[in-house]
Amino acid sequence: MTKISPKIVYMGTPEFAVAPLQELVKCGYNIAGVVTVPDKPSGRGLKVNKSAVKLYAEEHLIPNGTRLMQPVSLKDEGFLAELRELDADLFIVVAFRMLPEVVWAMPKMGTFNLHGSLLPLYRGAAPINWAIIKGEKTSGVTTFLIDKEIDTGNILMQRECPIGERENVGSLYDRLMGIGANLVVETVDGLVKGELTPMPQSGKITGAPKLNKEIARIKWDMNDHDQPGSTSAELIDRLVRGLSPYPAAITAMTDGEKTFEFKVFETSIVKGNPEAGIDAGTIKSDGKNYVHVYCADGSAISLDEIQMAGKKRMQIKDFLLGFRNIGQYKFI
Repeated sequence: MTKISPKIVYMGTPEFAVAPLQELVKCGYNIAGVVTVPDKPSGRGLKVNKSAVKLYAEEHLIPNGTRLMQPVSLKDEGFLAELRELDADLFIVVAFRMLPEVVWAMPKMGTFNLHGSLLPLYRGAAPINWAIIKGEKTSGVTTFLIDKEIDTGNILMQRECPIGERENVGSLYDRLMGIGANLVVETVDGLVKGELTPMPQSGKITGAPKLNKEIARIKWDMNDHDQPGSTSAELIDRLVRGLSPYPAAITAMTDGEKTFEFKVFETSIVKGNPEAGIDAGTIKSDGKNYVHVYCADGSAISLDEIQMAGKKRMQIKDFLLGFRNIGQYKFI
């Protein structure tokens, strides 16, 4: 029996979306079109930045006849006409924008999305980050059919992935990218063979809202990110790992006159029982090897790798070479 090869339009933007596309190409699927974001000028010289998906498509797909589309608006009539002209059987979406119904309802086999969580857990823009911030032991990826609401469609396939005890979002992102790439191909294979039965999402629903500076700021002296009780070293450590290496947790220290902003990339929890009566943000350091900061519950966290505004990332020992008087400061 001849294998059916559906005509596919692939939609995505960042590096996370390149791996599934690459795997589809490797398996010989027909990628008729690629949709990604418009190029963006940046920097003083207004250098044009292309999405990771576009860079891949330019090298591997466009020379072979794949059409590249970069619409400003997904409801633009010219863009919609191009999509219809391709007459694709299936749309695949990975780390892209929310699609209007006029787009996702177009192909006869439907439109499915790859999401970086085990839906309905962590619906939203930053599922991988929030899984670590919230202290989950397991993550995973889901393929599901797109419908009118965000991340609510019927599930096609899922794969679980354990979260390491000291894992940060960078390493989990990389692992899920590989697992997700394989799952996208398995999902297409299953749809082609008629072996998949879409199932409604069930179980606990949690959100993964878009990250911002307020979420990224370490709160030394207050309840952190909807967790019960006072801010602790464990909560801050999870926040740092959930945002490292990007966008990174942020904090500041001051001596009452000068204030310095930091990004924090690596921390560890200081062993020992919480100490009562110590103000949150208080610093303990030998001036050479370590910086410990007290949290609201009296526990302490070690700052191990940081970056001052305008400086490069550095280990705490290197930072202390130019900051011997750190004991005069307090984190806020």
